[in-house]
Amino acid sequence: MNNVLTAPEILVELLSMRPRRTSETPDDCRGIYGLVDHYGKLRYIGSTSSEDETFRKRIHHRHRSGSETHSHYFSRMYNTGRMYRLRNDATTDLDGKIAKKLRNAFIAEHCGAVWVPLPDTADIIGLERQVIALAPAEAIAWNNRGMETYPEPVDLVDALIERLRLPPVERAALIRQQARFERLTGAGAIEYGLESRSASKPDFPKGPFRFVALDVETANNDRASICQVGVACVRPDDSIETWVTLVDPRARTWAFTGLHGIDARMVQGAPTIDAVLNLLEPVLNGHTVYAHSGFDRSAIRAACAALGRDEPTWDWQDSVAVARRTWPELKGCGGHGLASLKTHLGLTFEHHDAGEDARAAAQVVLMAEKRGLASKCAHGGRLEVKNASAERTHNGIRNAPVAGSGSVIGRSTLTLGNLKNNHFYLRKFLDAFPETAIDASKRANGSAQMLTVDWGHGVSSRTDICGRHRFFRDRSNTRAFFERTGARPGDIVEVMLIERGHYRVTIERH
Repeated sequence: MNNVLTAPEILVELLSMRPRRTSETPDDCRGIYGLVDHYGKLRYIGSTSSEDETFRKRIHHRHRSGSETHSHYFSRMYNTGRMYRLRNDATTDLDGKIAKKLRNAFIAEHCGAVWVPLPDTADIIGLERQVIALAPAEAIAWNNRGMETYPEPVDLVDALIERLRLPPVERAALIRQQARFERLTGAGAIEYGLESRSASKPDFPKGPFRFVALDVETANNDRASICQVGVACVRPDDSIETWVTLVDPRARTWAFTGLHGIDARMVQGAPTIDAVLNLLEPVLNGHTVYAHSGFDRSAIRAACAALGRDEPTWDWQDSVAVARRTWPELKGCGGHGLASLKTHLGLTFEHHDAGEDARAAAQVVLMAEKRGLASKCAHGGRLEVKNASAERTHNGIRNAPVAGSGSVIGRSTLTLGNLKNNHFYLRKFLDAFPETAIDASKRANGSAQMLTVDWGHGVSSRTDICGRHRFFRDRSNTRAFFERTGARPGDIVEVMLIERGHYRVTIERH
């Protein structure tokens, strides 16, 4: 014991050490340690009292990523804002896991630790008590829960979310967690860690509303595979309140995860579309429901058909039609999709999140109203979506349905190979095109049909589809489209049906 540091010596070491990241804590020794907050201040002193617990196990794995309601002080002190999680609450578990992942990353990046190794023969518990008794109050502010949870360090969290490149669906989950935390702390009557289920479950906004906008995301090309629904409710004062939920589509394939970030794991425990429609159908009856193109209504229709239930009798309107009448200059110059309108109108939202896209569609209508054109556009902008099913031909390729104006029929994620070879694949939604357009340039009879493709910036071409490779045969315009848009791997090419035989392609930056 002669070589063991005394309590005053250990305290001097802890107070004078340069903090290091929790990931740097050693996994081969024990002793006395301190936790350092994101301001660089020593706030907690503890020890690895158990013989099987190392500095790394205690600090990096328990304090940083352990339970918020136990003596895991990093987890407890930063259980705040968008990093908030209510432990063991099944109703918020999906969102809570995302918040905890963000919190773990925040602590690893912005907090730290100091430590003094001691031999296993030392009286570590006794030395810990002596060090704590000698320590200044600010150095043990967290001990025995002597300090309240920190307010969210907003700027640091914003920067971390950007650095982690969290997808829109995870950002939306973090916003919901922030709202739950604010309800908890604002109530002032709910003890820490004991939030009620009613407080944690988001309710649909209470009216009255002038109109609503609705958007969905799907797991794959089956429009019935809805995995997220967002509704933006516009109040009489033009303020917007958004409601969003994940949906379990019970899907086997998840072709669009790269687009919206939702996968099968994330929707475990989420409601089915049947339950969501049971909620939405009565509250949206009597309201004008905007959707940006016919895709969203066709998805609701397909889901209802799969369930064997009647489609809701909502007053559907098309915000694309509103945008076309209000900003005609965008025709052939980016188009009237949400990505183009985002740039043209200076909108701020995360594309391909149902709640964000619904809000954006509502904002488009509100901006058009200010120019006095939305009411004119709504008349004649009613969504009429034909049945998504069509007869199969002898070779198994379906004739294309006539969709609503500007309806999205498919999305293709670009690879480096696509960019090098000037094409993008249509195979995942090939059945949305007419059979007669497949290898039309090789046919000698009158059954061939060439397609018109708008490439933006006033450029259009006539082409057919290569049946072997399943992309547009005219690759010269594809090459020019890639060059003009600065396309890169991971970007999404969105194909829209304008009218039978006439298509538009746009690019979504990712």
